[in-house]
Amino acid sequence: MWAMSTVGHRRLGAAGSLAIVVGGWFAGKLPVHDPWGLWTDHGSAAKAAAAVLAYVGLTVLVVAWWQYGKTAATVRDTLVALVWWTAPFLLAPPLYSADVYSYIAQGSMVVEGHDVYTAGPSALDPGGIGGDAAASVGNHWRDTPAPYGPLFLLLSAAVAWTTGGEIVPAVLAMRVIALVSLALIVWALRRLAREHGRSESRALWLGALNPLLLMHVVGGVHNDGLMIGLMLVGLVLALRGRWIAGSALVGLAMMVKSPAAVALLFIGVLVHATATGPRWRRWAKGLLAPGLIACAVAGGATLISGTGFGWLRTQGVAANIHTALSVTSDVGLGLGELARLLLGVDAEPVKSAVQTLGLAAAIAVILVLARRATRGTMTPAHGLGLSLLVLVALSPMVQPWYLLWGMAVVAATEQCGRLAAVLTVLSVALVYETHPMGATPPYGFALAGLAAVLGTLALRRTPVVPPGVRLPGQRGPADSTESQDATASTTPSARAPQSTS
Repeated sequence: MWAMSTVGHRRLGAAGSLAIVVGGWFAGKLPVHDPWGLWTDHGSAAKAAAAVLAYVGLTVLVVAWWQYGKTAATVRDTLVALVWWTAPFLLAPPLYSADVYSYIAQGSMVVEGHDVYTAGPSALDPGGIGGDAAASVGNHWRDTPAPYGPLFLLLSAAVAWTTGGEIVPAVLAMRVIALVSLALIVWALRRLAREHGRSESRALWLGALNPLLLMHVVGGVHNDGLMIGLMLVGLVLALRGRWIAGSALVGLAMMVKSPAAVALLFIGVLVHATATGPRWRRWAKGLLAPGLIACAVAGGATLISGTGFGWLRTQGVAANIHTALSVTSDVGLGLGELARLLLGVDAEPVKSAVQTLGLAAAIAVILVLARRATRGTMTPAHGLGLSLLVLVALSPMVQPWYLLWGMAVVAATEQCGRLAAVLTVLSVALVYETHPMGATPPYGFALAGLAAVLGTLALRRTPVVPPGVRLPGQRGPADSTESQDATASTTPSARAPQSTS
């Protein structure tokens, strides 16, 4: 298997995707009620066997992806592989998450005139539009207001109105939005790689062909893909001097999910580098102009949607749900319980304080990275990628697919360095954390840990790089022109702004 050609790995990955989907028809996040009778429960025995099949298929897909990274694949090869690996997911039920049911239910709430920022999906009439979707929403989210921006709610409402909230067509319509998001990511990755003198194929391998993205953006239909796609396209436009349009697109990305706002800081770095006039004017333009444009877009989207500005106060609702991948939540929970036992105080304020400190630390690191980008010691795009990774690492709520926020950028700016190796191993590990039905069982963390160990050992033995690529620090001539593009990600490109302060 290890000597397979690019075509062989492509076929192997497609077989893995197909096995995941076949398993998902029985063990995925099936709706509570499907009037069409397509996505129905077939009993615990069938569900258990299908889950095993899905895990086997996932492992096959991961191995195919890992080995594909060692081939001299062209951009066309990688795009064809992406089509092959994505195709089986198109008609699948929701996999690895129930979030798409929340999207449909929230869109139905907009259609019905409910305030999605004060009530949860449980406000819907069980027999009305979106009723089946609301019944299928996870317990934690049924009474939770929407944390998403008006743009995404408009899209969800359009889906709910067009499909009448029927489960199967509504899920498939939301998956079309996910495919558009994937297309945006592919378009932007190729151009970001060109801007940084990196390999387009390598960028697509880590940032688009990645099993973590396929299973959670296409299979799980998470709206993070749309946020990432809009943000990356906005960044590409800004790098090409069209920073007003770029800032507007980032504003739209913020109206899907708010973390995209970090990109405005690094677009500001680009604006500052090209601005003319007195020093104070350059700084003011860089710091304020992109944000003002994005805010204008956000305000316009809010007014057009008619959903109101409630999204400003619901950004933190997700932090109320504990996720084991959040370091600050885990530390805060541990310290809170310790304080409760020793001092008799409530544990929750301690946990909240640690989460707040984590976000403050993330902001501080992001500002340092922006300063480095301003001085020209790293490119703004690479600084953005690192910033999003830091934000995820110190966030009070972390899901496996959040890694995609920063990895999608870093895929085009660092391709064969140490950070790329870490992201590769994390991608392999995090795909195992979630069961096909969206739960996070204890054995999922065990499998993720095992995958991380095996991935690290495999990388030390044989790096996941194309033939002839020279790794940073390696001596000897490179055997291909792409290898020169893929080295030393910390070296600023020609577009890195030079300090004028």
